[in-house]
Amino acid sequence: MSKAETFDVVVVGGGPSGATAAHDLVRQGHRVLLLDRAGRIKPCGGAVPPRLIKDFEIPDHLIVAKVTSARIISPKNQQVDMPIDTGGYVGMVDRDVFDEWLRERAADAGAERRTGTFEKLTRDASGVSVVSYRPKGAAEAVVEQVRARCVIGADGALSQVGRQAIPGSERTPFVFAYHEIIRSPSKTAAATPSKNGSAFDAARCDVFYQGALSPDFYAWIFPHGDTTSIGTGSAHKGFSLRSAVGSLRELTGLDGNETIRREGAPIPLRPLKRWDNGRDVILAGDAAGVVAPASGEGIYYAMYGGRLSADAAHQFLLTGDARALKMARKRFMKAHGMVFRVLGIMQYFWYQNDKRRERFVDICRDRDVQQLTWQSYMHKELVRTRPIAHVRIFFKDLAHLVGLAQPR
Repeated sequence: MSKAETFDVVVVGGGPSGATAAHDLVRQGHRVLLLDRAGRIKPCGGAVPPRLIKDFEIPDHLIVAKVTSARIISPKNQQVDMPIDTGGYVGMVDRDVFDEWLRERAADAGAERRTGTFEKLTRDASGVSVVSYRPKGAAEAVVEQVRARCVIGADGALSQVGRQAIPGSERTPFVFAYHEIIRSPSKTAAATPSKNGSAFDAARCDVFYQGALSPDFYAWIFPHGDTTSIGTGSAHKGFSLRSAVGSLRELTGLDGNETIRREGAPIPLRPLKRWDNGRDVILAGDAAGVVAPASGEGIYYAMYGGRLSADAAHQFLLTGDARALKMARKRFMKAHGMVFRVLGIMQYFWYQNDKRRERFVDICRDRDVQQLTWQSYMHKELVRTRPIAHVRIFFKDLAHLVGLAQPR
């Protein structure tokens, strides 16, 4: 084992989080191996806010559509439009193209890419981590090994790195997501109202808060230019996600459109309480549980978390002090912990049944709610510059909670 290759960092998983971590680390002067299975595309609406595009220098050619509004639909088909008044937009990306571009950027910066499946994490006689993996295309018995001064597990919600190295990572609660990528309707077909009275809009995301489509989450239609993502999610194991998506396609007149591919995966519901093993392993992205409750948004948080984990690994490599690894989670929760807590409470209360979903959609008619929602989403910061608006929203929410306000 002493003759095995040694890397400063082995990043397991080449999604947005892992690719970002690898890119940052090689730019900081480290020798990095990026190990990815390849060929796996996560079910994802593909929305990226302006903050992500700016902070991570995403080129415009990766933005396949620009969404300027959202429409939310209640159980009783109450439809509320939420335009982005600031003249901004939410970018939409195709994950297969987007993720590969991120991996290639890391490789171009100097990371070594290998395609294979992570097998296990062990240690050699000197205590250095050893990453075992099966190369793509190799016989099942063929396993290769590399040494790593630090390991970043960015291998998804069911992270094998986490389960082998981080106590408690196997207890993460999940929503199971499923979507179908279809051919977007032509402009002529899109102009025809569907069964729910709403026509397809290539610049609008539609979000359905209906128990029949998801008993505890939501269903969506997100346009991607030539294609569209139609999906749903639920933590109820007996709920048929595929049937729900079929019902949604029929309801919206998209059942006749060509299906390009189908994908499903678990989505974590909250950040892990611990991201590192106190020695030389740290998690990032879905492996660390950084998907926002209620909204399911994960790309920005994955990339931001990947950057923080890379910074923590960099400090650890410079100092040899494993306490540096804890800073990734600490910094993430300081920046976004409040948002995650608020969204978690919101999901727990408003998504419980259709009566509450109806009230939730009605609240979203309020212009203060819409403006603060978009500002917080677009810029990834709690908006504190409009205290009067926050007070008004508080009392409006309270009225709905105690039943003084009736849904329209």
